[in-house]
Amino acid sequence: MALKLNVPTLDSPEKAQTLKETILTSEPEARVDIDVNSKTVTIEAKASEETFKQLIEASGHRIAV
Repeated sequence: MALKLNVPTLDSPEKAQTLKETILTSEPEARVDIDVNSKTVTIEAKASEETFKQLIEASGHRIAV
């Protein structure tokens, strides 16, 4: 099941790439798709939703509720 999160602080391709690398460092088998235009992060992986939320927030981003 894919996890889709709205990350309003994601405003450049560079930030998207850095975030993707951070996620893949923690969960190398994850499939990560980041759309900067819609500010969404879609992740397919075995780790929990909470794990990815923590990674995103630790990277300096905010997740919209």
